[in-house]
Amino acid sequence: MANKKHSRRRERFRWWFSRKKKKADPFDSGAGITEDDAVEEDAGFCGWSMEMDPRISTHELRVFVGTWNVAGRSPVGSLAADLDEWLNLKDIDHTADVYVLGFQEIVPLNPQSIIAGENATEATNWNMLIGKTLNDKYGCPWLTPMLNPINSDDYYYSGIPETGRRYISRSQITTQLRSQTRSQTGQSYRYSRYKLIASRKMVGVFISVWIRRELLKAYSISDVRVCSVACGIMGYLGNKGSVSVSMSIGGTSFCFIAAHLASGEKKGDEGKRNYQVSEIFRRTSFPRLPRDGNLMPPTILGHDRVFLFGDLNYRLYLEDNLARELIRKQDWKALQGFDQLQKELEDGGVFQGWKEGSLEFPPTYKYSSTNSNRYSGGLPSRAREKQRTPAWCDRVLWYGKGVKQISYFRSESKFSDHRPVSALFSTQIEADKRANCRLVVPALVPSGTPCSIGKQANGEATTTLTSLIKTDADACPTNR
Repeated sequence: MANKKHSRRRERFRWWFSRKKKKADPFDSGAGITEDDAVEEDAGFCGWSMEMDPRISTHELRVFVGTWNVAGRSPVGSLAADLDEWLNLKDIDHTADVYVLGFQEIVPLNPQSIIAGENATEATNWNMLIGKTLNDKYGCPWLTPMLNPINSDDYYYSGIPETGRRYISRSQITTQLRSQTRSQTGQSYRYSRYKLIASRKMVGVFISVWIRRELLKAYSISDVRVCSVACGIMGYLGNKGSVSVSMSIGGTSFCFIAAHLASGEKKGDEGKRNYQVSEIFRRTSFPRLPRDGNLMPPTILGHDRVFLFGDLNYRLYLEDNLARELIRKQDWKALQGFDQLQKELEDGGVFQGWKEGSLEFPPTYKYSSTNSNRYSGGLPSRAREKQRTPAWCDRVLWYGKGVKQISYFRSESKFSDHRPVSALFSTQIEADKRANCRLVVPALVPSGTPCSIGKQANGEATTTLTSLIKTDADACPTNR
């Protein structure tokens, strides 16, 4: 009897490995097997592992992460061209599946903005411009639900469930988009190419996450949660801090953190920034639900893929005139040797395990004024102009395995005294072919809670699309 059991196990493993060697289309939903086919009632069999399960396929996902300090200025229609360059939308074959955009200072950082109640107007205006830029680029209509009046801090949109979904490849998506006719441009919002999944504002820090519409068909997008951590004045005001989004795409968890850290180029100021990063990691806590089953991590570093980006404000360990000379020579490698954040990454500490691509572009801060290509300060000095040593204040970092950076660059918009920065990543996600592909968002936490999750729709804990606009300057409830 025991020999028969061992024989059956050997046959089962031989079948597994033969399946793995076959080169079937990983996007074909029919390529999987049923649970009845896979599992034997055998006391000596311990079950399937993720690595060996042919029902779990690995797919490429392209993620665009961008950051921009807009110096308290409101978006204007003429900014669409600048956004187009920043999002790198020129070539359809190089667009991303997910766009994650972080902003700093979308409102002026004055006492009224910091202490007064939140106002969703600027966040709404930026989301409208982002959606228009992403979707109008390819002739897709974009009718945002945010055009409707917003009567509270939270606004949600529930779409219509789509059925009969199957896995489709990037080439199929591209073909479908290219074959779209002009007659489609007059149709409704649900035909937009990119849809807003999550958005969050805390004073001037703002994050906006958009996903390609086809991904909502191909994968289960679930557990969309947001959290803000204020660590500015007195350690708890929202002029500095972070807004974060946690979500699961397929079987892979993602965390995106848009941050604005302490300014200053005096000796020791980098220590303040390091402390704020540690506070963000410690105090960010995403709410759990009983149905999570301990699958979705409550903290930042518990996720599979993590991206930290923003005006991190790290400066150069270098005198102003020497920094400007290296910039004039475009010797980025030499200049990077004096970068504070690079040193922190090398030393470990709060950034243990984090990575960043090579800085092969000029410092992004501080430019003299709007419509200027000249750094502020220098000699001869100009009246009422701040003396600032140029620095790479605006950065994109990542944490976790399975992430490859494709590009890392800055754009040349003169809208503010910072230049926008962006990075394009390729990462792998796991998709369970048995899953019912839908956007799954758990029930709503009470309004006013900085760490929250999606809305419960019609008594159910699922919906096909949720657009979250959270506006809170408080810290997470567990951190008060």
